[in-house]
Amino acid sequence: MHGRLKVKTSEEQAEAKRLEREQKLKLYQSATQTVFQKRQAGELDESVLELTSQILGANPDFATLWNCRREVLQRLEVQKSPEELATLVKAELGFLESCLRVNPKSYGTWHHRCWLLGRLPEANWAQELELCARFLEVDERNFHCWDYRRFVAAQAAVPPAEELAFTDSLITRNFSNYSSWHYRSCLLPQLHPQPDSGPQGRLPEDVLLKELELVQNAFFTDPNDQSAWFYHRWLLGRADPQDALHCLHVSRDEACLTVSFSRPLLVGSRTETLLLLVDESPLAVAWRTPDGRNRPSHVWLCDLPATSLNDQLPQHTFRVIWTAGGAQKECVLLKGRQEGWCRDSATDEQLFRCELSVEKSTVLQSELESCKELQELEPENKWCLLTIILLMRALDPLHYEKETLQYFQTLKAVDPMRAAYLDDLRSKFLLENSVLKMEYAEVRVLHLGHKDLTVLCHLEQLLLITHLDLSHNRLRVLPPALAALRCLEVLQANDNTIESLDGVTNLPRLQELFLCNNRLQQPAVLQPLASCPRLVLLNLQGNPLCQAVGISEHLAELLPSVRSSLT
Repeated sequence: MHGRLKVKTSEEQAEAKRLEREQKLKLYQSATQTVFQKRQAGELDESVLELTSQILGANPDFATLWNCRREVLQRLEVQKSPEELATLVKAELGFLESCLRVNPKSYGTWHHRCWLLGRLPEANWAQELELCARFLEVDERNFHCWDYRRFVAAQAAVPPAEELAFTDSLITRNFSNYSSWHYRSCLLPQLHPQPDSGPQGRLPEDVLLKELELVQNAFFTDPNDQSAWFYHRWLLGRADPQDALHCLHVSRDEACLTVSFSRPLLVGSRTETLLLLVDESPLAVAWRTPDGRNRPSHVWLCDLPATSLNDQLPQHTFRVIWTAGGAQKECVLLKGRQEGWCRDSATDEQLFRCELSVEKSTVLQSELESCKELQELEPENKWCLLTIILLMRALDPLHYEKETLQYFQTLKAVDPMRAAYLDDLRSKFLLENSVLKMEYAEVRVLHLGHKDLTVLCHLEQLLLITHLDLSHNRLRVLPPALAALRCLEVLQANDNTIESLDGVTNLPRLQELFLCNNRLQQPAVLQPLASCPRLVLLNLQGNPLCQAVGISEHLAELLPSVRSSLT
C-alpha cells in the first residue's frame, strides 16, 4: 500500500505480535476501568490525568475520557495557585498537540482544546494560529483544523482581510483545497457587507470579477478538481432577490385573499407578521397555507368577512404589508367583479437570476467561451459541462434554451450516475423559461406538455393560471405546492407516471381534471379530489385503478357530482 513492499512474517513473529497486542489491550482495559472507578468515587485528582493520558495518547477518540479530564481540570482550577495552574495548562496544551499528531482529525481533541483555551483569561491566540498553520501544512483539507482556526480567528478578532490572505496563500499553493474556497465564501460577505437596502449576499462587482478570474485560473489548471467548480457556482448565485410580494389576489366567490412572496415564509405571531388593510382599516385575519400544512411557504391566504366584500361600494381596496420584508402590495376589487389582483410584470433577472452589468456580462460571456474551449479539450469533464449550462442561464436563459438542452443531453451521457438530478435541474430551468414567456405574453393559460419534465417547481409564480397542461411528461407526483393555484379551472396531466394526487387538494375552482394513462393503483388515491368543490369532470382512462372491483360505486360515493370516465 502506498508503494510499500509487504514483508511476510513468520509464524513466530505473528504470534509475538499477537501476544503484544493482547498485553496492550489488558493494560488499556485496566487503565480505563481504574479511571471509571475513580470517577465514580469522586477521586478527580492528577492521577486521573495521568491514567487518561496513557489511554488518550494511543486513542484520542475516547470522548468519555476527555470529559473526565475536564472534570479534573475544573476541580484543580480552584485548588492550584496561578503559577501551578499555568504549568498545568501548558502541559495540557502540549499533551493535546501530541494527541493531534496521533490523529489530526480527532473530534474530541480539537473540542477539548477549544474548551481549554476558552477558559483562559489570556490565551495565546497567535500561537494557536501557528499551530493551525502547521497542521494545515501537513493536510490542507483537514476540516477539523479549519473549524478550529475559525474559532481561534473569532476569539482573537483577526481581521477578515488577514484570513482571506491566508486562504490566498493556500489556494496559490494548491488549487484543490475545498476548505480554503469555502472559507473565502464566509469571509467575502464579511469584508464587503451590503447596505440594508442592497440585496443580501451580493458582492461588489469589482470583487466578484476578481474572484471569477481567480477561480477560472483554478479550474483551467486542474479541470477535474471539483472544489473550484463549486466555488464558481457559489459566485454565480451571489445575489439573493430582494424581499417582495409577487402577487395579491382577491376572490369574491371564495371570500379569500391570497398572496405570494419572493421566498418561503412562516407566518405567525412569533415569526413573520403580515398586516392586512381593507379600505385602509386594519383587519385581523388568520393566515394559512393553501395545502393546510402551515409550514414555510411562498403562498399564504386568509378568509375575508362578508363586510369587506359587499357590493354596495364602487370598490374595495386591499393592502398587505410584510413588515419584516419591508414590502407591500395593493389590489382593488371593483363593484360587479368576482376577482381582482395585482401582479407586477417581472423579468427573468428579477425572478430567477442576478441583474448583470455590461462589464459582468462581458466577463461571463468570455468565461462561457473559455469553458467551451476547455470542453473541446476535456469532452467528458462533467464540471465543465455543468458550468457551461449555469453560465448560459446567468447570461440569457431564453436565448440559450435550445443550446442548454443539448448540453444537458451530453452531461447525462457523461455523468449517468446523476441522471435523476440532471433531469430535475433541466425541468426546473424549463419551468423558469415557461414562466418568463408567460410573463411577457401576460396569459393565464400555460402549456407544459411534451417537455419531459420530472419535477414541478416555481408553482407560486402560477397563482393566476386558469388552464394548465402537464401532459406527456415523466411526473410521478403532483406536489402539495400545486394547491397554490387558486384560480386553476382545468388541469391536464395525461400520459405521465403519476402515482399520487396529494397535490390536487383544496383547489376551489378546479372543474376538469384529466389523468389518462398514469399509474394510479388504488381508489384511495382519489380521496384528495373530494376537497375540490367545483370538480365536475374526471378522466381516469388507462390507469390500473380502472380495473378495481367496485371502482364506479366508489367514485359515485366519493365524488357524487363528478362525471367520471374510466374507459
